[in-house]
Amino acid sequence: MSQSDTSLFVKHDETDIVVLLLYVDDIILTGSNKVKVQALIQELGDVFELKDMGRLSYFMGLQIEYKDNGDIFINQSKYARDLIHKGGMNGCKPTATLCKPHTQLLATEGEVLEDPSAYRSLVGVLQYLTFTRPDLLYAVNMACQYMTNPTDIHFGLVERMLRHVQGTVKYGITYSTSQDTSIIAFSDFDWAANPNTRRSVTGLVLFMGQNPISCQSKKQASVSRSSTEVEYKALARCAYDVVWIRLLLKDLHQFISEPPLLQCDNLSALALCSNLVFHRRIKHLDTDFHFVHEKVQQKDLKVQYVSTKHQTADILTKGLHGPAFVCHCCNLILGYPS
Repeated sequence: MSQSDTSLFVKHDETDIVVLLLYVDDIILTGSNKVKVQALIQELGDVFELKDMGRLSYFMGLQIEYKDNGDIFINQSKYARDLIHKGGMNGCKPTATLCKPHTQLLATEGEVLEDPSAYRSLVGVLQYLTFTRPDLLYAVNMACQYMTNPTDIHFGLVERMLRHVQGTVKYGITYSTSQDTSIIAFSDFDWAANPNTRRSVTGLVLFMGQNPISCQSKKQASVSRSSTEVEYKALARCAYDVVWIRLLLKDLHQFISEPPLLQCDNLSALALCSNLVFHRRIKHLDTDFHFVHEKVQQKDLKVQYVSTKHQTADILTKGLHGPAFVCHCCNLILGYPS
């Protein structure tokens, strides 16, 4: 059993590896040797009642398509169509973006919905769609903050998301067969973005080669008094995820020769990673500081400045204008392959 994920089981046999991923009674089984994979299926079949569904094509709402060049395209188009039908938005006019730039929703804005169940149900379904649609993460995260007492204004955000899904229903992520195993992560923030609590929003994206393997958009747990503090919290969160990914890859007997690269657009936060002189100014960030600083000093991580224009995680922290939104969707390899 993997030490990083209790639902992952790995069998390493000399030069071959067999991997089993379990979710309740659904199993994905793969490996480097087809004969050994088939042998394991036979062994499991002798103990448990199971059915071999053949090559993976549909799993928990995820649709998998295989390209001639070896690439894999994963999407949730059927799930997205069901979502649009559930919301009564069939035939609606699509919209290019999820929310207007600099959109801020107040908790008390608008009229309270008499029956919030539809709002909660749609937002819950949208959350599951973000598995293959990271462009939805920021807007869904914002909608989740009003589940207790949603208003018609909040429901308008959900309807706009459904309109965007309507125009991009076939979108998904293409994973290439590149041998590049380098890890590059982008960390970003929007300082005091929430008008109700003045908590900041952080976003992160992790790539292995050119393939996005982890995306997050989240409101921070506490209020931050400076943009440097926000960015450093986001950088620490990103570093935690990178460390977990490396442990997971180790369980899969995949080793990365180069230290992962973390990129952010805040020079002050980058300075904190390598200069102990600044530590006395941020004692309230003590744990985060030492975690990231030690990883950088031990050369387990590298940190680097990236301009805001090329900050892919920007799409996870705020509403963007159309051109920037489309650009970052392309950076996330999000779309429909020709």
